[in-house]
Amino acid sequence: MPVPQVVIVGRPNVGKSSIFNWLSGRRLAIVDDMAGVTRDRLTHLMSEGGRFFEIVDTGGMGVTDVDDLTKEVESQIEAALETADIVLFVVDAREGITPLDEEVARRLRYVDRPIVCVANKADAPSLDSQADEFYKLGRGKLIRVSAHQNRNRDDLIGLILERLPAPSEDGESLAEPEMKVAIVGRRNTGKSTLVNTLYRGDRVIVSEIPGTTRDSVDVRFELDGKAFIAIDTPGIRKTKSVRTDIDFYGMHRAQRSIRRADVVLMFFDASQSVSKVDKQLCRYVFDQFKPCVFVVNKWDLLVGKLPTERWVRYIRDSFPNMWHVPIAFITGQTGKNVKALLNHAQMLFKQSRERISTGQLNKLVRKAVERHPPPLYENRRPKLYYATQVSSQPPTIVLMCNEPKAFAPDYRRYLLGVLRDQLSFGEVPIKLYLHRRTRVDAQTRAQWADATIEDDDDVASPLDES
Repeated sequence: MPVPQVVIVGRPNVGKSSIFNWLSGRRLAIVDDMAGVTRDRLTHLMSEGGRFFEIVDTGGMGVTDVDDLTKEVESQIEAALETADIVLFVVDAREGITPLDEEVARRLRYVDRPIVCVANKADAPSLDSQADEFYKLGRGKLIRVSAHQNRNRDDLIGLILERLPAPSEDGESLAEPEMKVAIVGRRNTGKSTLVNTLYRGDRVIVSEIPGTTRDSVDVRFELDGKAFIAIDTPGIRKTKSVRTDIDFYGMHRAQRSIRRADVVLMFFDASQSVSKVDKQLCRYVFDQFKPCVFVVNKWDLLVGKLPTERWVRYIRDSFPNMWHVPIAFITGQTGKNVKALLNHAQMLFKQSRERISTGQLNKLVRKAVERHPPPLYENRRPKLYYATQVSSQPPTIVLMCNEPKAFAPDYRRYLLGVLRDQLSFGEVPIKLYLHRRTRVDAQTRAQWADATIEDDDDVASPLDES
């Protein structure tokens, strides 16, 4: 199971980002009195009470963005709520209930997750009674805290730990779930044609007119006695070409389908070059840590005219940080190589759910460090103490060390490359965290490393031009 996510939501200026920084023990989010400062989701891995979980900061619900990005901010909030295991509904104990708080509470009625109502800015016990009115909202357990005064943090952490989903047991026997495959790409690459081929019928409309598919469509089909779900998605356009609500929500639904999917099939038209839209879409797949197959469709048009090796080199050069992604050449209209494509997608799905023992992982990391020790940092050699896999889908590995900043981005990429080469999930995304080993007590909080290697600001984007 993935690392549980604790999502912080609320109207603007109730202190969501302050709560995020306070819980993480680091100044990661910008805190400002101006509404709408936070737009994107911010994520930070934490360890409390023997459990790992991610806290997620979001923008203010109901804010009108000054740069006309209101739809994008709301889309980020919706995406966070979709993946949440626990929701922290933050309110202002000093201001009391506002109409916007009531609107947020109404929206959370449709969220089927544990909710904790966090009355922030209760700087002293004398203010606790003012927070009682938030019981009227009926949105989960109420707790009074103060990020500014460091008040009741342990109580809030305790409520979070009580509500986290139970950890899966190693060796637990689970029924094989249905694999959901999102078929994505720019317009007219043959996505709907493949869906009809899998369905063995005219399940979705196929047309030469760009933009025929306007919504995401789930299509159930069977292969070798196993059931699958194919998610047909609208073709993606350049951002500057998104001029209508239909275009905006089509893109929004395509992105949502990627988040829902177990494996993504990224479609290219064999007769066309890689475009900026392709790179933007791959960036989104990459950011979501989704197993992916690059699918070169309509290959029948180039058989005997262009060797597959040239297209492989072209794609590898276009996406240098996604070299682990397998490449398939198919003809969706006739079904050529489609079964092999689905078999490989099943393999990726299985890889994403695998777990490696701590002993095996430590042996591998130890050999990697002996072969190539980390460079000196401030005249001292940084140390890695041990490694452990904390979740799957995607495989998530935590390296305990003495100083995360001492491990430069290129050395982190080296370690990630070793993991890919040696472990059984080398073709799927891997989340890698560096964590400073410290003793956690009332005065000293665990200090976490920067975000995952793939998310490091100093690491080149997989979509940068070569």
